[in-house]
Amino acid sequence: MTSDTTIVAPASGAGPAAVAVIRVSGPATRAVLETLCGGVPAPRRAALREIGRPLIDRGLVLWFPAPRSFTGEDMAELQVHGSRAVIQAVVEAVLGVAGTRLAEPGEFVRRAFESGKLDLTEVEGLADLIAAETEAQRRQALAQSEGSLRRLYEGWRAELVTAQALMEAGLDFADEADVVADVGTKADAIVTPLLEQIDKHLADRSGERLRDGLRIVIAGPPNAGKSSLMNALAKRDVAIVSEEAGTTRDVIEVHLDLGGLPVILADTAGIRAGIGAVEGEGIRRALARAEDADLVLWVIDATEPVWEPPAPLGHKNRINALNKRDVAPHYAHAAEAHACVPISAKTGAGLEALIGALGEIARAEIGGGGQAALTRTRHRVELVSARDALQRFVNHDLAPELKAEELRVAARHLGRLTGVIDVEEVLGAIFAEFCIGK
Repeated sequence: MTSDTTIVAPASGAGPAAVAVIRVSGPATRAVLETLCGGVPAPRRAALREIGRPLIDRGLVLWFPAPRSFTGEDMAELQVHGSRAVIQAVVEAVLGVAGTRLAEPGEFVRRAFESGKLDLTEVEGLADLIAAETEAQRRQALAQSEGSLRRLYEGWRAELVTAQALMEAGLDFADEADVVADVGTKADAIVTPLLEQIDKHLADRSGERLRDGLRIVIAGPPNAGKSSLMNALAKRDVAIVSEEAGTTRDVIEVHLDLGGLPVILADTAGIRAGIGAVEGEGIRRALARAEDADLVLWVIDATEPVWEPPAPLGHKNRINALNKRDVAPHYAHAAEAHACVPISAKTGAGLEALIGALGEIARAEIGGGGQAALTRTRHRVELVSARDALQRFVNHDLAPELKAEELRVAARHLGRLTGVIDVEEVLGAIFAEFCIGK
């Protein structure tokens, strides 16, 4: 698919910077280079050129003729000095060429999708790669952008197409019971293990946790040192620290890189009984957030220990941190007896051990990235619909025509994952995630 218009946008930051990259894509790209640079350099080779007539800047020019370009169209990149004035002048000069306009958010990637350079899962992986904040997120996003999910989902769809072909062939011999039974058995042999693979894929939430971040809630009684621990782990003053009980009344969040793994750490109100309405609302929010968390970090004051959290949190995945070890002489015995990590948020003692314990749980929950893991709600919705159709195919006594239709439904949902069919309604939401120059 080609476009009648040529788009331009800065692909790097807004500046000032040492170098800025300005991208151009579309049928008028050659005309842009001839107008601004006096000619077109050799394909895929950087050439130093004067840019603009009159001169705007000197920089490197790269030319990528179709179809061997990111978008599949004629495409160019201008690498110029990164001042706002230079960027603006170069973009305005490009817009002076007939048939050009400013790119919309994600339009370069959308053109790559429409020309078959990327499928939807690769597009989403590219968006995640741009947004990656930790090493594990980078590995997962890179694997997805390189086609790990595409290969998995297209492999499943190919198996479904084979089962579909068998059922369709059987419909041609609907009056011959032995033929229908034979193709039905062969189709079942394909669908049953495929259904097990999809169920296993859906049960694994590590990809979603890695993309979004493992949610850890710091909870405990008032004055146990939760906010001090939050600040110590964040290595900056995120939460207000005070000896007055009830200082923290709302949930405070900070995003951390925990050994290359993304973590969303939340400080919450101290949990106690017999308080006023405002603090009570803070406690209600604290309990609700802890209930939804992947892990609760229960902070215990070594001078006034409350060893167990309230009943609603008793079943949660939990690490106990015995705080204020610097002022509790017998902390070591108490920590061992109650399976706690002894720490001092004030002095930093024991924090490395606590971070190590948190890291072990994070690695167990979200892995290290790189595998073909489900990463988005969109994927889950389509896969659940495909699974439900396959369950109806396997578990219900349906006529051959209806069984064939269930296979078509399942294949359609798998096709929507990669963008093979019927995806127009999801395109806008996906590509809107990108910045203008991507």
